[in-house]
Amino acid sequence: MKPTFIRLLLLASMAAPVSYADTPVYESVLSSNLHRLIVMKNQGASTQLQAYAVTFPWTNVTFRMVPIPAGEFLLGSPTNEPGRRADEGPQRRVRLKAFWMGACEVSWDEYQEFTEQVSIRSHRQSDPVAPVRLFTNKLADAVSVPSRPYIEETMGMGRIGFPAINMTQHAANKYCQWLSAVTGEFYRLPTEAEWEYACRAGTTSRYSFGNDDKELEKFAWFEDNSDSKYHRVGRKQPNAWGLYDMHGNVAEWTLDGYDLHAYEMLSDGVLGPYLRGSRPYPHVVRGGSWRDGPVHLRSADRQFSVPKWKEADPDLPKSRWHLVEADFVGFRIVRPLEIPSADKMHKAWNNGVELE
Repeated sequence: MKPTFIRLLLLASMAAPVSYADTPVYESVLSSNLHRLIVMKNQGASTQLQAYAVTFPWTNVTFRMVPIPAGEFLLGSPTNEPGRRADEGPQRRVRLKAFWMGACEVSWDEYQEFTEQVSIRSHRQSDPVAPVRLFTNKLADAVSVPSRPYIEETMGMGRIGFPAINMTQHAANKYCQWLSAVTGEFYRLPTEAEWEYACRAGTTSRYSFGNDDKELEKFAWFEDNSDSKYHRVGRKQPNAWGLYDMHGNVAEWTLDGYDLHAYEMLSDGVLGPYLRGSRPYPHVVRGGSWRDGPVHLRSADRQFSVPKWKEADPDLPKSRWHLVEADFVGFRIVRPLEIPSADKMHKAWNNGVELE
């Protein structure tokens, strides 16, 4: 790469003044520069879909990504499925391109690296870096990070190895943006269709392992066995594609806004459907949680965010980073095999309705 281009990227990636940070123009520029970084890093890279692990360069924190092959499936549930609700139909045949998905839900170990970015910046001051690495660090520093929560964020349920909770969808999106800057790969939340496709792992049954509720104990933390709290990620059996806790433990944010009639608007055979949210509430969460019964752990079950999750927040205006009554909501990440346009990256990280 030409030195002049490196210098231009470094200049473009400098953090904006506080008065401009988080504004639409600033976010657009940041997304464009991140797109350049990701395209630059992936030039000549292998396009094979294989499992891999990533360790944050300044820590021993590691996360694993599992390959999800391209394919098609029936989104939603059949009319005769026990526990089915109206918003799970009509079933639509959906096509999806290949992607990777986090083997586990994002843990506090990982999420804390994002929230504690100030200490990361301090660590870097004495760390000599090559130009591309410096560009990466500058972009990571430019991503907005959460304010300090006013409550103990784990709700006393545990930190090391446990799933991160109580973040807004906006916060989860910004984590994905920050992680993309740190790694030079594009990460985002899964769409609702991607989530269900990965959860099913080729099955058409109520759960990824079959139809019998009695088998849930082997795969999920839920109302019957959770002792009213979440548990360390990856301790139950995975589904056929190597994904842990797709049923239970914590419900997981998706990119999609929620609509009762979302599937009615889809045509059979649609490629990569995604319903972009148009207002702060509701957005879709999937998978059920430690507090839910078997019906909400089904592969097709849809739940959604509500204002009550933030009503107890004493801040005015209320935080766009933290929830107060969603200790059952977390997230996991995906990475598409195909690098999208800068505009699509920007929209994945900035839904435009995070201010409430």
